[in-house]
Amino acid sequence: MCGIVGVVCDAPVNQLLYDALLLLQHRGQDAAGIVTQQGSRFFMHKAKGMVRDVFRTRNMRSLVGNSGLGQVRYPTAGSAWNTEEAQPFYVNAPFGIVLVHNGNLTNTPFLRSELRESDHRHINTDSDSEVLLNVLAHEVEATTHGTTLTPQHLFDAVRRMHARVRGSYAAIALIAGHGILAFRDPYGIRPLCLGRGASTWMVASESVALEGTGHRFERDIDPGEAIFIGMDGTVQSQQCADHTSLHPCIFEYVYFARPDSVLDGISVYQARLNLGEALARQVVRVLSVQDIDVVVPIPESSRPSAAQLAQTLGVLYREGFVKNRYVGRTFIMPGQSVRKKSVRQKLNAIPSEFAGRKVLLVDDSIVRGTTSREIVQMARDAGAKKVYLASAAPPVRYPNAYGIDMPTQGELVAYNRTEDEIRAVIGCDALIYQDLDDMKRAVGQLAPHIRGFDASCFDGVYITGDITVEDIVRMGAQHAAGCGDDLPAYLSSTYED
Repeated sequence: MCGIVGVVCDAPVNQLLYDALLLLQHRGQDAAGIVTQQGSRFFMHKAKGMVRDVFRTRNMRSLVGNSGLGQVRYPTAGSAWNTEEAQPFYVNAPFGIVLVHNGNLTNTPFLRSELRESDHRHINTDSDSEVLLNVLAHEVEATTHGTTLTPQHLFDAVRRMHARVRGSYAAIALIAGHGILAFRDPYGIRPLCLGRGASTWMVASESVALEGTGHRFERDIDPGEAIFIGMDGTVQSQQCADHTSLHPCIFEYVYFARPDSVLDGISVYQARLNLGEALARQVVRVLSVQDIDVVVPIPESSRPSAAQLAQTLGVLYREGFVKNRYVGRTFIMPGQSVRKKSVRQKLNAIPSEFAGRKVLLVDDSIVRGTTSREIVQMARDAGAKKVYLASAAPPVRYPNAYGIDMPTQGELVAYNRTEDEIRAVIGCDALIYQDLDDMKRAVGQLAPHIRGFDASCFDGVYITGDITVEDIVRMGAQHAAGCGDDLPAYLSSTYED
C-alpha cells in the first residue's frame, strides 16, 4: 500500500506536495519521494524514511517548478531495503516520464520477460512499479510514432497498457513539458480522486489529501479511466478500458484509509461505525451483554467500530491502552521474546480500566495473532477477570495479491484453523469475528452504486481472476526475500505482528 499525489499549479508545488504526503503518511512510512518539473527538466529527491525525515530545507529548495508528483512507499513488491526502489521512477524516453504507483501487478514475471525480449526495455529493480512505467512508456512510444504528443495519444497508450497489465494500479505519471496523466485499473481496486484549488489541480490516493491542502473534492477517478491535466490547467478524461467493474479493496475501509477520507463515495469513518454495529450483532450471539463490563479498543483504527459496538450494546466504553507514537520500527526480531518486548513498548495498559473487569477488546482485524496474544496477556496482567476479543473484520485466511503486504498463508493465524483453535492460540476467553456478508453489507450500503468489493484476503476470491496456487507461493517467496520477518511499525497493533 502506498500514497500518491500529483499537482499542476501556476505556482511552486514543492510545499504543496510535501503537505499532501504528510496527509498520506499513514499509507507508507518506508520511503518518500517528490519530483517536480520546471520547463522540461525534472528535479527529484527520494530516500528511505518518513516525509519529515526525507525532506530537509536544502532538498525542498532544489525541488523547483509548478508541477510534480509525490509518493510515500509501503513495499509490496521488490525489496523493502533498497533505496533505489523508492518512488518516483523515471525513464527518459519517450519524452521523459516519471511515475508513482499504488497497488500490485499480478503478472509481473510475464511483463518483465516481455519487456526484455519484445520491447527491448531494461528494468533495473525488482519493483513492479518500474515495470508498469516501462509498459506505459512503450505504449506511449507506440501510439505517437514520433509525432507531437496529444492527450488522445496518452489515452490510447493507457488503453493498450490495460490490455497487457493485470492486478491493481492507481498511478500518476508526469510527462516532461506536457502535463500529468492519472489512471486507475479496470476494477478500481486502489483509490484515486481528483480535486481543484483556486489555481491548482490535484490527484491523490485519498480525499483527505485534497481537503487538507485547501482543494475541493471533484470526483473519484473511475475504474479504467485516464485523466490528463495539461500544464495550462486544462483537464481531459476518457474511459480507456473495454470492461470495467468497480470493486474497491474493502480493507481500505477496515483499516488502511484515514477515517476522515471518503473513497468511492463511502465515508471511511461511517463504514467503521457500521462495522461496529454489525459486529455487535455477532457479539450477542456468543456472549451475554451482562458478561461484558467494558469495551476497550486496540489503537488506532478500531476506535470507531469499538465505540459504535459499545453504544449498540449499551456497555461502557473506555480507552484502556495508550499507544507510544514515537517508537521506531522494530525491524527483524531475533526471537519471539524480543518481538513481545516491542509490542509492550508500543502499547501500555491502564490498569484501572482492566482490574476486576470482564473486558471485550475490539480490533480492526487479526492477521498473525502473535500481537493479539500479547495484548490479551497484557489485559490479564492488568487485572482483567475475563478477556474477550472481537475483530471488526472476518478471519484473514488468504494472502493479498493487490498491494497489502500480508504474511505468507501459513503464517496467518486463521489459516487451516477453526475459530475455536484460533481462540486457543490467542489465549482469550471468547473470540468473535465479523461475519463476511455482514461486513460487505455494512460498507456497501453506504454506496449502492458499488457492485461488490475485493475481499480476497477474507474470501479467497481474486477479482482479477488470474491468481493461481503458484502465484500465492511466489508471493510468499517474494515476501520472505523482500521484507524478511519485518512488518511496518505504523500498522495496527494486530497487523504489525
